[in-house]
Amino acid sequence: MDVSLLLSLTDRVPALAVPSAMHPDAWPLGERLAAWSRSRGLVLGDPDTSWLGRARCERLAARVLPTADPDRVDLFARWLTWTFALDDMIDEASLAGSATAVHALYQDLLRALRRGHARPGARPVESTLVELWQATSDGMGRDWRRRFLLHMEEHRAGCAEEAVNRRTGHTPTAAEYPALRRRACGPYLYDLAEPILGVELPGRIMITPAWKVMSEGTADVIAWTNDVASYAREAARSESHNHVAVLATTYGIGPHQAAAMVVDRIAERVEEVRTAARSLPSFLNRMRFTPYERAITKQVVKVLLDTPRAHLDWVIESGRYNATDDTPTLLPTQRTNRLDALASLRPHP
Repeated sequence: MDVSLLLSLTDRVPALAVPSAMHPDAWPLGERLAAWSRSRGLVLGDPDTSWLGRARCERLAARVLPTADPDRVDLFARWLTWTFALDDMIDEASLAGSATAVHALYQDLLRALRRGHARPGARPVESTLVELWQATSDGMGRDWRRRFLLHMEEHRAGCAEEAVNRRTGHTPTAAEYPALRRRACGPYLYDLAEPILGVELPGRIMITPAWKVMSEGTADVIAWTNDVASYAREAARSESHNHVAVLATTYGIGPHQAAAMVVDRIAERVEEVRTAARSLPSFLNRMRFTPYERAITKQVVKVLLDTPRAHLDWVIESGRYNATDDTPTLLPTQRTNRLDALASLRPHP
């Protein structure tokens, strides 16, 4: 499906009109991430021959966090790479239709976290998870750790539910899909803004209606954008856990009309997130947030609000969502702009 449908959002939604900034160290960060991914066994052989290798997760991290410390951006890029590696593993035939297999895999992962080390001969996703957790959780409080692990459990449950649906041939309804997709789309990733920024949000902010809309709404925008971008790839293997496929089945319409409906919903959801963000200060006043608590909340909110456009820009340039094994479907001017952007990041002698 042509990404021009997603690009129309930049004209329709003011919050998505301005291109995302790019971290000045994006190019060396890419080299670091590629070396790490190969050394940990997440990417094997030529990275351009796999969906994970072509993802260029460092560029998403560099767009979401354009002014952060390079080491922290690198850590976030590693988490993204690990998440996509896990996602690709769960999509394999041996796991895709088996909730039992998904639970067993996740049981190994969570046990490794509790032990503090991977089993001898463990799979790369297990050993790298322990490494990432130790690098990330150090210095974070008990509440943040509990929240992160609860979100990993949500991810486990979401992936297992999808496996049951595949085995039984059930396509989620339009009403069921958003919450399921949110659980199965790495909800723990949104907790990473805090350790990356070196802050920890007060737990009481999580119960406010504004925060719920902002956090869930941002996750929806990212997931549904992925759905539109990956529809062709997923339709080829009859994957029903895609918003385009869900709406097409629910309303008996073609994929292009369904995709247009998803893009309309993305536009609405972005506006809902922005409205919630504007209402957040009133909640902070009522909860008597200190100046410091307001300052760190503002930092995390900015990351959330910047993420949809950063993610959209990354989807266009990433090789993970190509319909073919060659280059993404871009308009001629977009191809030129992409190459110019990449070239500008190369270090000059």
